[in-house]
Amino acid sequence: MNYLWAFLVGGALCAIGQLLIDYTKLTPARILVAYVVIGVILGGFGVYDNLVDFAGAGATVPLTGFGNLLAEGVRKAVDEIGFLGVFTGGLTSAAGGICAAIVFGFLAALCFKSKGKQ
Repeated sequence: MNYLWAFLVGGALCAIGQLLIDYTKLTPARILVAYVVIGVILGGFGVYDNLVDFAGAGATVPLTGFGNLLAEGVRKAVDEIGFLGVFTGGLTSAAGGICAAIVFGFLAALCFKSKGKQ
């Protein structure tokens, strides 16, 4: 049952993004930023944790989950080190994912040759 809820919630988040791309004048970059900001806001108020408990990876893998991760990291860092945690908490909590994206992007660049648009 966990797989089903993860699939449905994650699929719904992706479908909403696709509908925004298809039926609005929003650019994909603005939609991605909006998803992260929504995740930060919902995570900051503690609402997103309920969705994560319900949907698991269906809620943590999309960009809203990244926003939630940033908010959670800031909250923990502020509790531990005070005001400086506002600046360091998000990066500390997301460092593994950011590092993996850089490393895998570099490896993909080594394996494939880019082509200009024709």
